Amino acid sequence: MAAKKRSSRISSSSSSSSSHRSEAFKPSSPDSVKSQTNRHRWLIIIFFTLFFIISLLIYCQRYYYYYTATTVVVDVEKPYVYQRGLVKVDSTYREVIDENLNVSENISQRHFGNPVLAYITPWNSKGYDVAKKFSSKITHLSPVWYELKNEGSKLVLHGRHNADRGWISDIRMKGNALILPRVVLEAIPLDLLKKKKLREKAINLIIMECKEMEYDGIVLESWSRWVAYGILHNSDMRNLALQFIKQLGEAMHSVHLERNGKTNLQLVYVIGPPSTDKLQEHDFGPEDLQALYDAVDGFSLMTYDHSSPYNPGPNAPLKWIRSTLHLLVGAGSKSRRLGEKIFVGINFYGNDFVMSGGLGGGPIIAHEYLSLLEQHKPLFQWEGNSAEHFFLYSDNQHVQHAVFYPTLMSLAMRLEEARSWGAGISIWEIGQGLEYFFDIL
Repeated sequence: MAAKKRSSRISSSSSSSSSHRSEAFKPSSPDSVKSQTNRHRWLIIIFFTLFFIISLLIYCQRYYYYYTATTVVVDVEKPYVYQRGLVKVDSTYREVIDENLNVSENISQRHFGNPVLAYITPWNSKGYDVAKKFSSKITHLSPVWYELKNEGSKLVLHGRHNADRGWISDIRMKGNALILPRVVLEAIPLDLLKKKKLREKAINLIIMECKEMEYDGIVLESWSRWVAYGILHNSDMRNLALQFIKQLGEAMHSVHLERNGKTNLQLVYVIGPPSTDKLQEHDFGPEDLQALYDAVDGFSLMTYDHSSPYNPGPNAPLKWIRSTLHLLVGAGSKSRRLGEKIFVGINFYGNDFVMSGGLGGGPIIAHEYLSLLEQHKPLFQWEGNSAEHFFLYSDNQHVQHAVFYPTLMSLAMRLEEARSWGAGISIWEIGQGLEYFFDIL
C-alpha cells in the first residue's frame, strides 16, 4: 500500500508542498519492505510457472507432431517389428500374445545379410512349414535326418526314410536355400578313424547319398561324440579325427552339383562351445579351426544350453557368446577372416526352470510359452548381464518357476553380435520359435 500512496502523491500537482514530497520519499517501514519482497517473490514464481507451462505445451506439440509423423511415415527399410516399436527392453506379455503372428507382408526381404543356417527336426513338423514360408530369409536348411552307424563290421547310413523330396522341391521353388541334412557320426571312432577302408566307406556313403537325393551338402556332427568316447585327449587320435574331416571336406568339394555346375557339395561342421572360461584338452579350439579352415565351408557353433535344470539361468548369455567367439577366432586382422565361417548358435526355444521345492524343469517351445503367458500374465524382467528377458510365476502347487525364452530384443542383440564378427547364425530350431522372430532376419 505504501507504494501506491507514494505513486499517487508523486503524480499530484506541482504546487504540492515540500513537506508532502518529503513524506512521499520517506524510507519505508520494515513491514513495508517485507511486503514488497514477498510480492516480488510471488511475481517471480508466477513468471517461472507460466514459462514452464508454455514450454511444456510447446514440447508436447512438437512431440505429438513427431509421433504422428513417424507413425504415418515409417522407415520401410527397417524390419516390420522395429516399425511397430516391438524391439525393446520393456516388452510386455500382452504385446507378445497380440503381435507374435503379425509379420511383414514382404516376407522375402532380408535384413540380416550374413548366412543363416536353420535346423529342422522330424519330431516338430511345424519347422517344415515355417521353412517354406520364410525360405527367402534362410541360406542353409539342415533337416535332422541321418545317422552313420556301425552294424557289425559294416557302416550304414540311416535316415533316408525321414527325407521329404516334395518338401525339398517346394523349398527350391520358393528360394535359394541350400539343403544340407545333418549327419550324426555314431560309428565307433576307434574303428572308423584308425581304419582307412572304413574312413573311405563313410565318405563314399555320404557323397552317394548327396548325389542320389540331390542335396547341396551336409552338416556333420561328430566332435561331441568323440569327446564322449574320450579319444580327443590323445594327440594321435585327435590328428586322425581332424584328418578325417579334412578328407571328407576335400572329397565333397571335388563333386560338382548336377543342378548347378558352378558349385560343389558343402560341408558344415558342428562344434560346441568351450566347457569353461579356458579351453580344455578335449575342446574344439582355434588350432582346430585353423586346421580345418580350407576343408570346411562353415562351423555351426552351439552357443546355447548354457543353463540346465541343475544350474538354472539364461539360455545363452551374450557375454558368454562373445567370450566363446574370442576364444575361437581371437582378435586382430585374422579374427574377421575366421569369424566369417562361424554360424553363431541362437536358440528359438526357451526353458521353464523350477526354482523352489527341488530343481527341475526343461525346454519349452512357442505354444507352451504362449500358454504360460495367457495363464499367468507375468511381468517381464530384463537381465542385463545376459541380455535376456525372463519372468517368474507360481504353479498350482505354489512352486516358483523362472522362464527364459527369446524375445525380439534378445535376438536383435545376438544378431548384432554376430555382425560384429562377420559371422552368420545357426538357429535351433525354427519350428520352436514365434513367427515374428523372422521379421528381423
